[in-house]
Amino acid sequence: MRRAVVVALAFVLTVLVSHAQQKPSLANLKTRPESTDYKSTSTYDDVVTFMKAVDEASPIIFYTTYGTTFEGRAMPMAVVGTGLKDASPASVKASGKLRVHIQANVHAGEVEGKESCLVLLREFALGQHRDWLQSMVFLVTPIYNADGNEKFALNNRQRQNGPVNGMGTRANAQNLNINRDYMKLDTPEAQAFVKLWNDYDPYVGYDLHTSDGSAHGYYLTYSPPLNPDTDPRIMKIMTDEWFPYVTTDMKTKHGWDSFYYGNAATPGGRGGRGRGAGRGDAAAGQPPATPPPAPPAPAGPREWRTFEHVPRFHNSYVGLRNRFALLSEAYAYATFEDRIKATNDFLQASLDFAAKNAAELEKAVADADREKVVGTTLSTSAKMKRGGMVEILMGEVEDEKNPVSGAVMNRRKDVVKPEQMVDMMWFEPAATETVPSAYYVPADATKAIELLKAHGLQMQQTGQPVQGVEQFAIETNTLAPPPAFEGHSIRKLEGKWQAAPDVAVPSGAWEIPMNQPLARLAFYLLEPASDDGLVAWNALDDRLGESVKTFPIARKK
Repeated sequence: MRRAVVVALAFVLTVLVSHAQQKPSLANLKTRPESTDYKSTSTYDDVVTFMKAVDEASPIIFYTTYGTTFEGRAMPMAVVGTGLKDASPASVKASGKLRVHIQANVHAGEVEGKESCLVLLREFALGQHRDWLQSMVFLVTPIYNADGNEKFALNNRQRQNGPVNGMGTRANAQNLNINRDYMKLDTPEAQAFVKLWNDYDPYVGYDLHTSDGSAHGYYLTYSPPLNPDTDPRIMKIMTDEWFPYVTTDMKTKHGWDSFYYGNAATPGGRGGRGRGAGRGDAAAGQPPATPPPAPPAPAGPREWRTFEHVPRFHNSYVGLRNRFALLSEAYAYATFEDRIKATNDFLQASLDFAAKNAAELEKAVADADREKVVGTTLSTSAKMKRGGMVEILMGEVEDEKNPVSGAVMNRRKDVVKPEQMVDMMWFEPAATETVPSAYYVPADATKAIELLKAHGLQMQQTGQPVQGVEQFAIETNTLAPPPAFEGHSIRKLEGKWQAAPDVAVPSGAWEIPMNQPLARLAFYLLEPASDDGLVAWNALDDRLGESVKTFPIARKK
């Protein structure tokens, strides 16, 4: 009997030792860049393996997935927080903490954010950032465009300074830019994103990128939401407190210069290859095939121009959901290693601020959600706002040979040249409309209804006819000429709302009340003159033929 007990104990001990030996060693856990002297970036399998390793090593990290890509890859997510039962939305919300979503790799040639997310997860697993975890819980999705990530090539983003062994593509497997898909939701990736946001309802959303454009002097640039319909409380905290804190912290602690995203533009012209309409989406967002030429001497001071205001972009979409959005752009011509480090430090500085001000951020979001926008005026389109003069740090690049492909890359030179430029970093309304109390969508407008539901809007079907509504009289109805933009011919309507005392919305129509938290997003989707809503993205095309003179969606003041 004693011998049997001894044998049993020995067996248990052997199993425990074996299990301990199988647990990953965080001391040896490296990202693909770290293990290749920053010559390579992580594959999809690298990312998933790394995330599962930190999940196995840490009781506060939960590996899960939140969707499936066009080519069938599971979209990985790590939920990080103390006191969580699991990775479910219920568990995360029950924590009562500031919910932060960190997303990277929407453009799979812009890979620094992906690697920074993995570094951050390892830090959590090692017991770092305990102060953050007291007030925050994290949703980390390092490889949003997983399909594009796997399309490695040496000639993707050639002028970018590494990784020299290649990187993925800007578009997803449908050849669509997912960072133009937050309103129309044509991709399974964007559909998974909005479901994540509806389920977990983060207070803060990060979107980590790499810039390509003017040869400026910043290691990293950033942007808050740019749509003028964003709640002003959200914007005030970001521009008056959060980004100034980040700029000072990164410079003081690490020597990195950072500033609002922009490109140098000649007066009245366009900037270099930035993120706006002039950057050439059809050209797959590659850095220029040759270094940017020295600009001609302008007639007046140059302008520092940001990108577009439309919520098809992540930062402005998140802003219209009454949430904080932080977009970062590591400088493409800094070395791959420096871009990762600058992104790491951006996360460190901005999350330090969030941890110190979590209660303030939560209150701002709650106040924005309670704000009554019915009867107020919001924009349906916007234009750049010309501001005063601002000092911009410009720089220089030099040629460097890619040792693998032999192609020429640009490399940042340690040169900083201050230049006074016109501030063109913000937007103001180009056209406005008064927010009604409700919109009414026909019951058989299936495509539009499915899209509104996917965004998480509060809506219900009417049980009886509705009278006292307004209808929009269409004066002009145009489609953008070929070529298509992201698979669509953008439609534009012009006209005006008019009282329709003899019209009754039939029973069964879908009512979207505008006294809901997502009212700003609902307004931008439903207004017929919106430059980024249902009309623009053809969700009502079957009801907007040339002979149609009345917009099919009614509204009530």
